[in-house]
Amino acid sequence: MEVVILCGGKGTRLTEETITKPKPMVEIGGKPILWHIMKTYSSYGYKKFILALGYKANYIKQYFYDLRVSGSDFTIKMNPTSLPIFHNTPEDSDWEITFVDTGLETLKGGRIKRLEKYIQSDNFHLTYGDGVSDVDIQKLVAFHQQHQKMATVTAVHPPSRFGEIDIQGTQVTNFQEKPQMATGYINGGFFILNKKIMSYLTEDESCDLEFGALQKVSEKGELQAFIHDDFWQCMDNVRERNYLNHLVQSKQAPWVRW
Repeated sequence: MEVVILCGGKGTRLTEETITKPKPMVEIGGKPILWHIMKTYSSYGYKKFILALGYKANYIKQYFYDLRVSGSDFTIKMNPTSLPIFHNTPEDSDWEITFVDTGLETLKGGRIKRLEKYIQSDNFHLTYGDGVSDVDIQKLVAFHQQHQKMATVTAVHPPSRFGEIDIQGTQVTNFQEKPQMATGYINGGFFILNKKIMSYLTEDESCDLEFGALQKVSEKGELQAFIHDDFWQCMDNVRERNYLNHLVQSKQAPWVRW
């Protein structure tokens, strides 16, 4: 199963960084959040990636192209006809990554449709390039296979935008910084889709995924929710980036299982 990652967004609420790089390349713990997402899938054995690119697509292409060299020891002769001699295998050398420029302004549905020809498996993973989770990918796959529906979405509790405090009288009895909400679910990404979804999509820039295709699939009873009550966090702003960065640096990141 290929892993399709939507990487075309501009990240307007992270402009201090996204003015020079695409949002999925904003770093947490010294690595792009995109790399963390790919490592999550890779740790479960899914190592064939298709990246739907848009804003600053060349930045992502160049990063991974250069990573083959920057992650290796090698010898070169200054003669330009001589090829480099690599002395070791760099980390993640078993990844296969297809880079597809799906347009600057294209909505998610159009991006997915534009890379259809690169998807070989009947079912494929799909997620966003700006969120991490400790979701069990193997259990997600088993759930999708069990229900045999066109689409499965991981339903998560959104983190609170503000800290939560419990008060008795005037005394704070419990303080949590941005806890996961106890009630209500939202779309957390980490989809599995059958290629039949492509019949609901077009290559038009205006073709969306959530507002359109998934609504129609849901109306037909073909959309299942895989409930995930544990960690999930998107990175929409500077505060969330700093929070994720802190989790990695303090070795408390729940999604890091490698």
